[in-house]
Amino acid sequence: MPSDSTSIAPTRRISTGIAELDNVLGGGLTADRSYLLEGTPGSGKTTIALQFLLEGARAGERGLYITLSETAAELREVAQSHNWSLDQIELFELVNEEGLDPDSEQSILEPSEVELGETLSGVRECVDRIRPTRVVFDSLSEMRLLAQSSLRYRRQILALKQYFSTRNCTVLMLDDRSSDPGDLQLHSIAHGVITLEQTAQEYGSERRRLRVVKMRGVKYRGGFHDFAIETGGVSVFPRLVAAEHRREFSDTLLSTGVPHFDEMLGGGISPGTNTLLNGPSGVGKTTTAVRAGLTAIERGEKAAYYLFDEGVTTMLARSKAMGMDLQPHLDSGALQVFQIDPAELSPGEFASWIRRAVETDGVRFIAIDSLNAFLQAMPGEKYLLLQMHEMLSYLNQQGVVTMLVLGQHGIVGDIRSEIDLSYLSDTIVLFRYFEARGNVLKAISVAKSRTTQHQGSIREFRLTNTGVEIGEPLKDFEGVLTGLPNYRGETALMSAAPAAGDE
Repeated sequence: MPSDSTSIAPTRRISTGIAELDNVLGGGLTADRSYLLEGTPGSGKTTIALQFLLEGARAGERGLYITLSETAAELREVAQSHNWSLDQIELFELVNEEGLDPDSEQSILEPSEVELGETLSGVRECVDRIRPTRVVFDSLSEMRLLAQSSLRYRRQILALKQYFSTRNCTVLMLDDRSSDPGDLQLHSIAHGVITLEQTAQEYGSERRRLRVVKMRGVKYRGGFHDFAIETGGVSVFPRLVAAEHRREFSDTLLSTGVPHFDEMLGGGISPGTNTLLNGPSGVGKTTTAVRAGLTAIERGEKAAYYLFDEGVTTMLARSKAMGMDLQPHLDSGALQVFQIDPAELSPGEFASWIRRAVETDGVRFIAIDSLNAFLQAMPGEKYLLLQMHEMLSYLNQQGVVTMLVLGQHGIVGDIRSEIDLSYLSDTIVLFRYFEARGNVLKAISVAKSRTTQHQGSIREFRLTNTGVEIGEPLKDFEGVLTGLPNYRGETALMSAAPAAGDE
């Protein structure tokens, strides 16, 4: 029995010219449809629109930029700032010097009584002459002002949409969101809507993010995605979803390079876990993380260290003084060290750096030093802890060993943290100062491990010119974690020689 249903040809998808935006859109834009790209002035609409047309030019498609808001010269200046050439793109100024002449008989600025067909005749003539595949219409805000009424404005937009659809054009319509925030006429008309936002921080550079509000017939990645405008165009940083990135990896415990530390951890560090190094300033957290990273490199893995507090030069010099020369590994590419200015970096961009290190560079060990600077330098960012949770989940599912450095207030006695990340951590290592026999000494203990049967002992901890040393359990001391212990036995302390400092 014959079927009454008719087969529908699969829709063709085209690239926006921004690979990460295509990823957010689930593969790009559906061809031959009209889309709304909205955002306040300076949010990046023009840059994205030009990349859209330039991508078409690379694919041999004709592109047309219809502008009411910017001149052709201004558009070329924008392109020049990104080292682009617009020679293959047609620029059409809908209102030029002739159109601004009050005596001109053909102008979009004629009285509103003029029929819609006459108003849009310039657009039709240009499109019919060039026959473009991709079109940018900039901007609908001017069209809204010229229409003088919401009814006439809606008719104009619908007419434009219908006209472009009959010419097999994929259209980006730009809008600066100057209308009433509750006016969603454009959203209902467009096949898809992408919203750009720009917010000023109390300190540091502005933050930009985008959201796909609507995309008919396409499964896209929802939520906000950070992006940045750089020389060369817009870079989008898709929101990280850890559940989409799973891989198989060995569960063999890995050494930290310090035998006694491995014993305390229950045999070593499990791949796919994160370890929180928690303690006051100068107690040895960074040196411990560096030692573990160097051990990972020595067993043939790649490592990345993200510095938010200390300078790279200082870290390298101090590590070398403790017998851990990192420069050869930097030169070979086995180690990457990044000194980060959080005021200039969005959480989404940082997450993209982490992904690139893991997926492109093959990094298997990552250290973030410190979480205090990372979290506190972005006070205006909402849900930063939730983003951190997603990033750590991603690293765990990739089998990466992650070490997190968290500084605490105080030296002895009441030690406090500004933030509580214990619930995010698979393993927690506590560092403490304590007083004994007229000296300020250091102690280390493992407070938590989700994957191993860790020891509960508290041991003396020292930094020397050969690296990290850990002594026997302090069995005859009580109150070491308070900083003011009582000595109740004959436990031999480690050498009283001056210890090296650390941050």
